[in-house]
Amino acid sequence: MLTIGSVVLGVSDVRRAAAFWTRALGYVPRDDADDRWTVLLSPDGNGVQVALGLSESPVQEHPRVHLDLYTDSAAEQAAEVERLVSLGAERVDWDLYPDDPDFIVLADPDGNRFCVIDTGRS
Repeated sequence: MLTIGSVVLGVSDVRRAAAFWTRALGYVPRDDADDRWTVLLSPDGNGVQVALGLSESPVQEHPRVHLDLYTDSAAEQAAEVERLVSLGAERVDWDLYPDDPDFIVLADPDGNRFCVIDTGRS
């Protein structure tokens, strides 16, 4: 059976992206980042890896693929959004929000969109 081993994000600055995502997720680099590629691992070695590869492709306003990061409550969601913004993420004025969304759209320092989800509302 197949499993997802890693998610690869295209970025314009691998070292900057690695610094952001290691702090955002608490992941650790598998090897030293270079200017073209790095892989980040969860501290316990389990779970999906995040790979960052140099890309010159423009960021999509409505990306076909993005990350969903889960929180357990609205309070945790608000705290995580604040923390991620302090690390360099930006809130995205998302034009596709439904009424009363359980997610907040952010962009990493490269502009890649990701969501912070309040799973307590599910």
